[in-house]
Amino acid sequence: MEWALRAAEAADVEAIAELRAVVLRPDLERLGRFDEHRVRQRLRDSFSPHHTSVIVADGAFAGCVTVRPAEDGRWLEHFYLDPGIQGRGLGSAVLRRLLERVDSDGVPVRLNVLQGSGARRLYERHGFTVESQDPVDVFMVRRLGAGSLGT
Repeated sequence: MEWALRAAEAADVEAIAELRAVVLRPDLERLGRFDEHRVRQRLRDSFSPHHTSVIVADGAFAGCVTVRPAEDGRWLEHFYLDPGIQGRGLGSAVLRRLLERVDSDGVPVRLNVLQGSGARRLYERHGFTVESQDPVDVFMVRRLGAGSLGT
């Protein structure tokens, strides 16, 4: 699969909000937290085109990822892939590229993933470990030198 990252534009917000709703729905429903409006609005409220990349695979919109500065490193968020292409290595490839960039800055990367989400395994394969958790979220960190097993 040919893929690339391109800078997000303000016009991408609705496609990304819709993808977020599709990707998160099963986990949010399982956790009793799915709200048709809120799932999209939370993305709209925090959307930062400056820190977001759109993932294009075989010439089509395939997902997005945001890496924004934080006090002590970077925060990885809004990493969504179209369900039709999940499980084919694209998530690992994108994550590897992002982590190489962050590693060159010498700072840790943090993220949160919903409890029970299959995405947690992807992050663990790339060196993320649990920092804390609550009934809804698992907060993870990847420190410089954590390595990546990548697949």
